Amino acid sequence: MTRINLRALSSLIRRSDIGASESRVAIPRVVRKRWRLDSTKVLLDVAVLCCAYGLAFLIRFEGRLSSQMLATLLITPLFVIPLKLACLAVLRVPSLPWRHVSLPDASRILAALALASGAIGVWKLLAYLTSATVYPGYPNEIIPLGVLMIDLLLSFFGITGLRLCVRLWVERVRHGQRDNPSRRKVPTLLIGAGSAGALVAKTLAASPDAGIQPLGFLDDDASKLGQRIHGVQVLGTTQEIERIVKESGAQQALITIGNVSGPAIRRIVNRCARSKIPAKVIPGIREMVGGSVRLTDVRQVAIEDLLRRDPVKLDNRAIAEMVGARRVLITGAGGSIGSELCREVARFGPEVLVLVEQAENSLFQIHRRLSQEFPAAVILPYVADICDVARMKEIFARWRPNLVLHAAAHKHVPLMECNPGEAIKNNIAGTRTVANLAHAFGVHKFVMISTDKAVRPTSVMGVTKRIAEIYIQALSKTSQTRFSAVRFGNVLDSNGSVIPIFKEQIASGGPVTVTHPDMKRYFMTIPEACQLVLQAATLGQGGEIFLLDMGEPVRIVDLATDLIRLSGYTLDEIEIKFVGMRPGEKLYEELSFGEEDVQRTKHPKIFVGRLLDHDLAEIDRRVNELGRLVACEDESKIFRALKEITPDYACSESRSTEGAESIAVHLYHGLAGVHRNGHAANGNGHAGKTAAGTLAKRVVPA
Repeated sequence: MTRINLRALSSLIRRSDIGASESRVAIPRVVRKRWRLDSTKVLLDVAVLCCAYGLAFLIRFEGRLSSQMLATLLITPLFVIPLKLACLAVLRVPSLPWRHVSLPDASRILAALALASGAIGVWKLLAYLTSATVYPGYPNEIIPLGVLMIDLLLSFFGITGLRLCVRLWVERVRHGQRDNPSRRKVPTLLIGAGSAGALVAKTLAASPDAGIQPLGFLDDDASKLGQRIHGVQVLGTTQEIERIVKESGAQQALITIGNVSGPAIRRIVNRCARSKIPAKVIPGIREMVGGSVRLTDVRQVAIEDLLRRDPVKLDNRAIAEMVGARRVLITGAGGSIGSELCREVARFGPEVLVLVEQAENSLFQIHRRLSQEFPAAVILPYVADICDVARMKEIFARWRPNLVLHAAAHKHVPLMECNPGEAIKNNIAGTRTVANLAHAFGVHKFVMISTDKAVRPTSVMGVTKRIAEIYIQALSKTSQTRFSAVRFGNVLDSNGSVIPIFKEQIASGGPVTVTHPDMKRYFMTIPEACQLVLQAATLGQGGEIFLLDMGEPVRIVDLATDLIRLSGYTLDEIEIKFVGMRPGEKLYEELSFGEEDVQRTKHPKIFVGRLLDHDLAEIDRRVNELGRLVACEDESKIFRALKEITPDYACSESRSTEGAESIAVHLYHGLAGVHRNGHAANGNGHAGKTAAGTLAKRVVPA
């Protein structure tokens, strides 16, 4: 046995020695190859500089050189050429790759050569002023200034042109290798001839395998008409799409505008639809990191593009001070908002990120994704119910977080109408549990994700979130913890929201169901909402309700129409069906009460409001009473208690007596395919009363 091991060890040593020797041989080979390449480049530069210098003399003296100038031409290169090479080396020109030469590289070459010519000119001037000689035996006028100027130009064009020729040759070879004649290129119109469009055209010219054949630009700037940008001509304006499509045979349009609004994209998409060609976009074209565009990301225009809002500008330093190297706890970490908050927080490098989520599958997914995206982060997943006081206390005691982002809540309006007790337990009692623990364990900041449905609520979800707001505002008066809430509207593509449901209905052939033709909602993307939540958290001093700028409200029927058209259908092919408003719904939304004294903050998309003070003991007593009523399952008393706490809760008398079963009957008839009135909505009390009255007429007693 020992003999076998010794033999194996001996063999391993021999292989190691052989590998080491091969490595020692390989390294000099690489070095020699690199040295030969660099030497060749230097020799080519020397040849170009010598030729430029000689031509400068010939041009300056029209080919008739005196014996003195001929001697100067033969002697002066001995120090002129090394001086130029030294200046090029100082500006690190030799380290620039020839195959990727660009305008900044050309600027650096020009600066180096100008430095060398300037040094020679200064030397001449000093020699002249001191009546000395520049070269032994020769007068100080030995290199005429005209020669220096001509030599500078010729040297620049020669050095730059040499590199440009290499780049063109390399690209030609590459194109020959990658160009596949069998691959079909789609004739494409590029919409937008600005800097982003120019970059796309340049990328297309360098990417023959992209499958896109640019036919021309369309741009509404009339001064660009007829211009050629990287070989692509500006053919006309976007108003002429139909004519140009017919004349050019274009089969698609690619929007190449870096900073384009949602309404502008909608106009372009509608004009392309009339021309019967699809419109596509390049995600992230606004950012275009490193001056490059990923053509593989070209996709169809999505509904998010039509609702596009200006990018959020964050005070990253303030967020980093609040989050970086701190312990952060996020409830509802597996939800749409909670999971994105986790990603945003993880970017700023917290000491520990604690994920609290009741749904184990959602928690598993977000923990796995975060672990992949941020392998160095300490991310701890906890399956826990925020209503479980003992479990939540255990987590707080173990980690003692500095920041709590409370995103856990029941948000589905129709479901909460027939499950009011669960909404009270989760949205009110659960929030009270987490807030009390934050106070008890000295959390620095506590931010609750609220909803615009809390404003003049007409739904169980809205009124429970409003009471949660009242509770944390009352608690903030007696606590060192800075409690605040952030209120906003619907977010695109959240779980159970309108857009995924519309897409599902379109995929199944329709109809697309909308509750009311005048229904309006605010929308923003999930990343935008979460970024603004973190920004608002940095502003919180305690007791505030922050309101996010949601832009202009969007009619739900317009949203459905846009989705149908973006999916390649017409309204004749996919029907829009109005099914009537459901319990708790309102026609339009608002983000604040009249008495909230809304003011601007230093961030343009965040506003702050404060309500009248509430007594903590009184609100705590009322919440306890709600808990007893929920346990007794007396819904009529529950709704009366909710209205006593929030008098502006628009709950009709019929709603207080009809019970959850009749609500469930209504949901059974209306929920299939009808959009959820989502994460945040509101409007007027009349709409809520109308919905409740309609319900009372439609529900047939068993």
